[in-house]
Amino acid sequence: MIRAVAVGVGHYLPERVVPNAEFQNWIETSDEWIKSRSGIERRHFAADGELTSDLAVHAANAALADAGLQGSDIDAIVLATSTPDQTFPSTATKVQHRIGMNGGFAFDIQAVCAGFAFALANANALVISGQAKRVLVIGAETFSRIMNWEDRTTCVLFGDGAGALILEAQDGSGENTDRGILATDLNSDGQYNDLLYVSGGVSSTQTTGHLVMEGKEVFKHAVAKLAATASTALDKAGLGHEDVDWVVPHQANLRIIKSTAAKLKVPMEKVVVTVQDHGNTSAASIPLALSVAHANGQIQKGQVLVAEAIGGGLAWGAVVLRW
Repeated sequence: MIRAVAVGVGHYLPERVVPNAEFQNWIETSDEWIKSRSGIERRHFAADGELTSDLAVHAANAALADAGLQGSDIDAIVLATSTPDQTFPSTATKVQHRIGMNGGFAFDIQAVCAGFAFALANANALVISGQAKRVLVIGAETFSRIMNWEDRTTCVLFGDGAGALILEAQDGSGENTDRGILATDLNSDGQYNDLLYVSGGVSSTQTTGHLVMEGKEVFKHAVAKLAATASTALDKAGLGHEDVDWVVPHQANLRIIKSTAAKLKVPMEKVVVTVQDHGNTSAASIPLALSVAHANGQIQKGQVLVAEAIGGGLAWGAVVLRW
């Protein structure tokens, strides 16, 4: 059986760091207020003229270096983003050109904060079906470009960044002792569109718009749906909560992360947490957290990881992989 095995990971954060205190210059808020509600202490904002594709290229090159590969070794790119450079073509094709990937194919995928989980599931399908041997999976966002800076309930929560993971086809036994992606679970329900959306679009307003969120309602859905999708993915893999070495959650809110871990019966010592440093970077948050945890020596070869995320749509999903 062919498995999609992680062979390289990397990330990139823009140079500008924005501490909570900076928001006090233009809205009524405080460092204490933001930290108590979200766990966020700082985030990164892209520089003027710095595009989502720029962040993605940096992360891609870091993952390639980690894997000892070049762009020409990649067969496909799946890039998750809700903040593309252009309406079309895909941001992925820009990354494809800039990393020296001369063949294969590249495309974007859009599932907001759940984007990386959806991208991993699609990349896994490409690998196990034989359509690609190596897939570069990227989450990249510049959410600072779609903030309503007068809405203190949302503008303090989000940041910019990118993370990348390279999956490679390798032979496996078909057992859950294999390295690689062991199971995926994807879900969406469009009836919840108005809980989290951007107030603009090509066919509706011909404008970019700003992020709008019903925070309390999203919170209620998040904990239940994240725990459920992670449990389903573990069941599909034939594993239980006691087999999990690391939960790598979408980094949206520390309270959501803690509540979900409790439902999964996984202690916080086994949860990768970076939300304090990055804020919510949407589709970039899971690969960012993966890369930081790998760089810190937390994640070791052979360990079982569960990545789970929820975003606008609502869309949510989980991936179980053995590192």
